[in-house]
Amino acid sequence: MSVINVVLADDHVLVRDGIKALLEDQKGIQVVDEASNGVEAIDVIKAQKPHLLIVDIRMPEMNGIEVVQKIKSEQIDVKTLVLSMHDSEEYVVKAIQAGADGYLLKGASKEEFLKALTSIAAGGKYFTGDVSAIIMNNFVQGSNGVTISDSSKIKKKVKDPFNLTKRERQILELVLQLKNNKDIAEELEISKRTAEVHRFNLMKKMEVKNLMELSNKAKEFQLV
Repeated sequence: MSVINVVLADDHVLVRDGIKALLEDQKGIQVVDEASNGVEAIDVIKAQKPHLLIVDIRMPEMNGIEVVQKIKSEQIDVKTLVLSMHDSEEYVVKAIQAGADGYLLKGASKEEFLKALTSIAAGGKYFTGDVSAIIMNNFVQGSNGVTISDSSKIKKKVKDPFNLTKRERQILELVLQLKNNKDIAEELEISKRTAEVHRFNLMKKMEVKNLMELSNKAKEFQLV
């Protein structure tokens, strides 16, 4: 393969522009088109027939995992690299079950990103470090590549992306129990002011503005 033709699918223009700028400087790799949602990605792939699709998980209309599933179900001849900010077992397992050829975190280095592209384009598989550990724990090598050893035994443990301290986790649990700062202070035997500071830091770390957003994120990342 002389030139690797790539399609980018991400609903954030800045992300697509950043990846495109990176790849434009690379010999042997060419971005032939872009898509801002899953449905558009499928249409673009059918029209452009690229060698490789770089797809984000969270997109409108059809998410990245659904895109990979559709590509495989329709036997469309294109390799797929899932590029995501999530390193949780849930997303990794779903991506591999869907048939993704690789899974890379958005925080990966330029060198690792390019290595993933060339490896997958050449017919291999590529999973970044933390993801590889999840695969080792939950999958076995079968005759047709990576397969689920026993999906019923997979423990869906999500890595905390916010790096909460033990105290912040305690605060989180109590806040979600609808306890106010005074109640939290009494239960943890700390001052009300200290409880307020911990609560503020927790909300800031998790980038939420209210209890509903906090609850949704806590459930999404299985923090409680």
